[in-house]
Amino acid sequence: MSALPVEEPSPAERRNLRIMTSRRVAIIMLNLGGPDSLKAVRPFLFNLFNDKAIIGAPQPLRFFIAQLISRVRESTAKANYALMGGRSPILPETEKQARALESAIAQRVSNVTFKCFPAMRYWRPFVRDAARAAEAWGATDAILLPLYPQFSTTTTASALRAWARASHLPAATICCYPASKAFAQAHADAILTAWRNGGSPERPRVLFSAHGLPQRVIDRGDPYQWQVEQTAAAVRDLLPQEWDSVVCYQSRVGPLKWLGPSTEAEVRRAGRDRAEIIIAPIAFVSEHIETLVELDVEYAQLARESGVPLYLRAPALGVDPRFIDALADLVERTLAAPGKLISESGGRYCPGNFGLCPQMVTR
Repeated sequence: MSALPVEEPSPAERRNLRIMTSRRVAIIMLNLGGPDSLKAVRPFLFNLFNDKAIIGAPQPLRFFIAQLISRVRESTAKANYALMGGRSPILPETEKQARALESAIAQRVSNVTFKCFPAMRYWRPFVRDAARAAEAWGATDAILLPLYPQFSTTTTASALRAWARASHLPAATICCYPASKAFAQAHADAILTAWRNGGSPERPRVLFSAHGLPQRVIDRGDPYQWQVEQTAAAVRDLLPQEWDSVVCYQSRVGPLKWLGPSTEAEVRRAGRDRAEIIIAPIAFVSEHIETLVELDVEYAQLARESGVPLYLRAPALGVDPRFIDALADLVERTLAAPGKLISESGGRYCPGNFGLCPQMVTR
C-alpha cells in the first residue's frame, strides 16, 4: 500500500509554525533621536524639518525650508549640545531602557526570545537601521513600541510610517499609553522624590511640562493635547491633594500659535505668586536637550529672575522600574495581538472627535 502524499505547507503556514516553535520578537523602540556629535547637529535638524509630519509643505519647498531652518538654528543648537558634552544623551538612555526592558520581559515570558532595537526617526540608528538589524537577528515578528507615551501625528505616526517603508516583518503596534497605572506612578514617584530632596516645601505648584505643538495640529484632530491632560490627571491623583498643578507646554519655535499656556509663562506666574514649583517633564521618558538645557538651564535662570522662591525639577523616567514595568505590561499584552494596533486600554483610547487617533484612522 503506497503512502499518502504529504501536502507541503504554504509560506504562511511555515511562518506560523516557526513563530509557535521558536518565536523571536524584535521590540522596536521608536524615538526621536539626537545628534551624536556637533557635526551631526545640522543634518539632524534638516532631517527633522524635512519630515512632512513636522512641516507639511510639499517638496521641493519643504526641502528648502528645512535647509534654511537647519542653517539658521545650527549655531544655537550646537551651543546647547555643547552644554551636554557635544552630543545628545537620548541614544545611550534608550539603550539602557532597551536592556532593562529585555530583562523585565524575559522574567515574564519564558517561551519567546526578545531583543530590543532602538529606532530613531531623525538620526542614527534610523528606523531603517533597526529594521535591518531585527531581520539579521532572525526576528519572526516585531512589536512597535513608541517611547512617546502620548500619541501625535508629529511623533508616533511619523515613526510608524518610517517603519512601514523599511520593513515587511509582521508587526503589532502600541499606539499610546498616556495614563497606565505604572507609568503614572513612576512620574508621581519622581515628583515626590524631587520634593523630598528639595526640602519638602509645604504647598508646591507642579508644572506638568510637555513638548508643545502648533495649535493647528490639534485643530485637525490630533489627540496629543488631550492625552497629555490624561497623563497629568492620572499623576495628579497620586500626589497630595493640597498641591496646586497646571499643564503647560515648552519648546515653541516659529510664529504660529502654539499650545498654551507656555511653560515660560507659568514660571513667570509662579514668580508673581511667590509659588515654589516642581517642574515635571510629563511627555519625556529620557533626558535630552529639552530637559537638560531648556528646563535645567534656561527655565531655572528664568525662575531666578522671576523671583520663584524654589525651583525643583523631577527627572525623566529613564530606567525607573515602574516605567520599565509599564512597558513590559504593554509588550506582554501585545504578544497576544499579532498584527494589531493597541493602546493601553486595548482598543480605542481617545474620544471619537479626535479623527487622527490611529484607532480611528485604521478602521
